[in-house]
Amino acid sequence: MIGRLSLDEQLAALKSVLSRNEVLLEVLSRTAKLELPGCYVTAGCLYQTVWNVVTDRPPANGIKDYDVCYFDDSDLSWEAEDAVIRKGKEVFGGLPAEVEMRNEARVHLWYEQKFGVPCAPHESTESAIDCFPATTCCLGVRVEPDGRWRVYAPHGLSDVFNLVVRPNPVLAPREVYEVKSARWQGQWPELIVLDWPPEPGRVRGFSS
Repeated sequence: MIGRLSLDEQLAALKSVLSRNEVLLEVLSRTAKLELPGCYVTAGCLYQTVWNVVTDRPPANGIKDYDVCYFDDSDLSWEAEDAVIRKGKEVFGGLPAEVEMRNEARVHLWYEQKFGVPCAPHESTESAIDCFPATTCCLGVRVEPDGRWRVYAPHGLSDVFNLVVRPNPVLAPREVYEVKSARWQGQWPELIVLDWPPEPGRVRGFSS
């Protein structure tokens, strides 16, 4: 099983598997051209591509959108983020998929209103990825100027390849994890969804 390979072998396998999703490759390529600070393609489109390939489904099956996250704390106004979103609509135009963009430096401004718990300001896109509701979701990929892939996976890749969904109770409410994991398991019934721990610690926020 890929999840039992060494880390460098898992990274090579991840690139190979993700490269089977042609839409994802195009999103990665176009994202690099935006040259946004701290930018990654993140979360669902990545691990769900892996789930599809591991379970012999078409690589883009069931992926509802492609998330692009960046970090720019020089201007926290909605107008600045909206300008990036509008530029993204032009750059990603024509793709057979929805691309959602988010400035992770602004998450703390709206998180509590949406999810009912406060979120401390993120320090980087990586710190935002650290706070996604399942450790399996904590994954980001970008293409560097020299063409190399940069992969951020603070919890490793074994759970992703082994179809394990593991809670990450650093802030995201239990309900968010359970709703998301139930939806995922409905689409990919092979998933092994682990229970939310009885006393979650809440220290930061999450996104996506």
